[in-house]
Amino acid sequence: MLISVLITFLVIILILYLINMLPIDGRAKQIIRLIVIILGVLSLLRYIAVF
Repeated sequence: MLISVLITFLVIILILYLINMLPIDGRAKQIIRLIVIILGVLSLLRYIAVF
């Protein structure tokens, strides 16, 4: 379980880094980051067995 949480956390950080490198405007980046963070938190909560 701990390894799954760690891998999920690292994937979220990697995706956020790659989004930051995309050549799109700031508003779109902000929306994409918010979606990734929400999905990441839900995924982490699923691993912790809250859902």
